[in-house]
Amino acid sequence: MLNKFAFILASAALLTVAGCGGQGSAGTAPADPAPSGGDSAIIDPAHPPDWLRLHGVCEHPRTGRAPNGAFYDDRQGTLADEQNWLTSIIDATYLWYKEIPAGLKMGDYPTPIAWFNVLKTPRITASGRPKDRFHFTYPTEAWNAMSSNGVELGYGLTWQRNADPSQPRTWLATVVEPGSPADLAGVRRGDRLLEVDGAAIADSGDSAVAARLNAGLFPATAGESHRLRLRRDGATREVSLVSARLSMLPVREVKVIETAAGKTGYLLFRQHNGVAEAALVDAIATFKAAGIDELVLDMRYNGGGLLSIASELAYMIAGPEATAGKVFERSIHSDHVKPQPPLGFSDKASGYPAPRPLKPGSALPYLGLKRVTVLTTAGTCSASESVINSLRGIDVEVNLVGDPTCGKPYAFVPLENCGTTYFSIQFQGVNNKGFGDYADGFQPTCRAGDDLAHALGDPSEGMLAAALAYGVSGICPVHQGNPAGAMQLVRSPVEELSVNAGGR
Repeated sequence: MLNKFAFILASAALLTVAGCGGQGSAGTAPADPAPSGGDSAIIDPAHPPDWLRLHGVCEHPRTGRAPNGAFYDDRQGTLADEQNWLTSIIDATYLWYKEIPAGLKMGDYPTPIAWFNVLKTPRITASGRPKDRFHFTYPTEAWNAMSSNGVELGYGLTWQRNADPSQPRTWLATVVEPGSPADLAGVRRGDRLLEVDGAAIADSGDSAVAARLNAGLFPATAGESHRLRLRRDGATREVSLVSARLSMLPVREVKVIETAAGKTGYLLFRQHNGVAEAALVDAIATFKAAGIDELVLDMRYNGGGLLSIASELAYMIAGPEATAGKVFERSIHSDHVKPQPPLGFSDKASGYPAPRPLKPGSALPYLGLKRVTVLTTAGTCSASESVINSLRGIDVEVNLVGDPTCGKPYAFVPLENCGTTYFSIQFQGVNNKGFGDYADGFQPTCRAGDDLAHALGDPSEGMLAAALAYGVSGICPVHQGNPAGAMQLVRSPVEELSVNAGGR
């Protein structure tokens, strides 16, 4: 029997995800939010909406126990049941539900994911980009492992590819996780990918080649072995990599750099997930003890994640005086969702269940800085952009060094059903001044290329060197572009390597 059920989106605020497609991370995915409308959020159990009535009614119900030990509560249903659940939850929560094309027929789509993929706005931004570039799904078990524990399946490699579809496809290694299969095999930042299992990355127009590349670069299970041919400094070599489930470090390279302007803290921050909370607290405490004068926050590859982590980080940078009584982010929903209270700057730890959780409610350290420099690329997205926007909303000077950010002032609460977790834009965020119009990204204060010839955190690396020079003189160094041209962080296997994908 259904109990009365209220949806208060604010109660899910700590688990609100603001991440780019396929990159965001969060704590354990919350239960499906129930939309609210009007003055009451109480659901009549005698007439439940489809999003509640059909939740867990699956064409292929799961049985047994989930990885966390809980029993699955799926019930037998049909494909139409899952599609109707999606139709109902999208109508109730999607920010642009009025812009979904009319006349779509569920029967034309063979899977729930195929149906979900068309339930979005087709409109474009002023610059010609799709308005909704952030509609994606994850297998629920994979999402929960990654979001709760920072666990990802792969080799410990992050790639970026060239953004110009008219040029030959170029893939370069940008981040190699310490101790990962890629690291142990000798793969290094800046290595250029030539082949995967004998298939050339530059080949295009061949679906069999694309399938082989996808299978090798994005393994489906742990223990798979694949061969990659790479080029570095004019020499080629082949490495054999075995996929594994890896605990990825969201915070790395915490160091203090002496400059003519004083002590500058440098922090590489890659994911706003629960694991990051304790690591960020440790980093800020280190900088506070060192008495830094400047901070360089490297979020060039940070695709987003938990807004609560972003709120904590912004507080730890600005401190209590600048943030007291101010809004970190206010959400703008569709007219199907009841207005929600704004999210403030969090001065206390949430206590996410990470490998080393903090005590919930414990006070966060802070720096009290009036200025911060952020290293950015097109891979700087969503929750990372919220940190930038929120600090500017309380008059902290935020200088960006690098390339324009991705442009995602939107967020969502993960929606799980029948083994798939769906991510559909539910609100736009605005800062304390009411600004949130950056769908085409934030422009850098100083242009600088991602220098793959140097390690991240090396003061000689192009973006960090430009940031340090700007901190001393206030003058932007001459821009040194990436020799491979404009690059994009790789996010999805199908989108990045399909025959019709750009960047070939």
